[in-house]
Amino acid sequence: MKGSPLISDIVILIARIAIGVTLLAHGWQKFFTNGISGTADGFEAMGVTAPTASAVFAAIVELVGGILIIVGLFTPVVAVFVVIDMLGAWWFVHKDAGTIFVADGGYELVLMLAAGAAIIGALVGGKFSLDRLLFHRKAAA
Repeated sequence: MKGSPLISDIVILIARIAIGVTLLAHGWQKFFTNGISGTADGFEAMGVTAPTASAVFAAIVELVGGILIIVGLFTPVVAVFVVIDMLGAWWFVHKDAGTIFVADGGYELVLMLAAGAAIIGALVGGKFSLDRLLFHRKAAA
């Protein structure tokens, strides 16, 4: 049984918006709420390698990447960067928590963001994306 292509395209759009807004909020927090220096201090306390460079990388990937995912532009490339960012978050922050639940320091949020970004990247943003409009790419079937 095959679903409606229109419904699938709408669901991909909704997923892009949800994932993009979540990433954008975290990037905004890193740039403007905590600031890069505050984010770097937090990263250093968690044992993140090159905390200032890592803070800049994470802030850009999350803020700019979130916007690009929302509009569906360069989604395959953005998805790779988001997955790398989330792998770093898992490795340095969540892997030793001993739980999946984010309320207990677990990795559920980074897991879902990485998986969602990977799916959106594989679908090249879907039908309702700037990738499709500008590059005339067909969404993956």
